[in-house]
Amino acid sequence: MTGGIHYEDPFSTPLEARQPIRRFRGRLASGVTIWTAGAGTERMGLTMSSVLVAEGNPPSILGLMSDTTDLYERIRTTERFVVHVLDATEAIAADVFAGLRPSPGGKFEGVAFSEGEWGPVLSQMPTRAYCRFAEETEVGYHRLMRGEVERIELEELERPLVYFRGRYRSLEDH
Repeated sequence: MTGGIHYEDPFSTPLEARQPIRRFRGRLASGVTIWTAGAGTERMGLTMSSVLVAEGNPPSILGLMSDTTDLYERIRTTERFVVHVLDATEAIAADVFAGLRPSPGGKFEGVAFSEGEWGPVLSQMPTRAYCRFAEETEVGYHRLMRGEVERIELEELERPLVYFRGRYRSLEDH
């Protein structure tokens, strides 16, 4: 799947200049999620694919994010967030929340959502987890954020959006 006005990202680092660990990571298919937190004019959202789910009591969701993002600050302030799992039809939303596609009026402009106790709930992404911030750890250039899952909403997901080798793809059973 491609989106935007360019076939390839004109600002991406050329292949020969990329670090081997980045190229290794690119060979791992990852589910695409949007994390949201805050409310009103303080609501934030970010596309994330470096995400893990850990079963346990309580279950946890872990994600790598930069401590320079607005979402990082919002999660630390509100101590709550929502993780939305994206369907293959949501590639444009993934680009918008990643800051790769312009969105006059902000990331939430034109997106159906409701204000929730854990943060903005994106209506078109019905598979989601509601989390309470538990802890963070510095890992490389990022922060590993761990949230304890307090509530889950599940819908059938036939064609999840995945990120592989620098672009979105759909995962379909054959």
